Amino acid sequence: METLVKERQDLFLALYRMVLGLLFACHGAASLFGILGGPEGGAPPAFAEWPGWYAAVIELVAGALVLLGVATRIAAVICSGTMAYAYFIVHQPQALFPIENGGEKAALFCWGFLLIAVLGPGRWALSTLRTRQEESLAS
Repeated sequence: METLVKERQDLFLALYRMVLGLLFACHGAASLFGILGGPEGGAPPAFAEWPGWYAAVIELVAGALVLLGVATRIAAVICSGTMAYAYFIVHQPQALFPIENGGEKAALFCWGFLLIAVLGPGRWALSTLRTRQEESLAS
């Protein structure tokens, strides 16, 4: 019974990590390239424009890393920090609570990525699979 619970936890952690990473990467791709409905603010940011272009690159690259399970903890911390910055700089000055200031997505992404940073990528991540492959080859 305990093994079954652990396997389900591993499965749902992997699914959670993949979905969160995919959503974040899609948000970055939409912002950078005007695809998938385009950026929320209208036009894509100009190259190296602060902070929009850098945020979009982080969303795309770090979101993809989290999705794949490569350098997951580092990428998740960067994603979480990016969303904390977005919340406190963009949303929070407008009102205290996320429901009032439009910062629900930033808050949810921030805490979701922080959870992944703490829990790690799980058993079904490319980095974990690669490590297991290397260990089996070494023995």
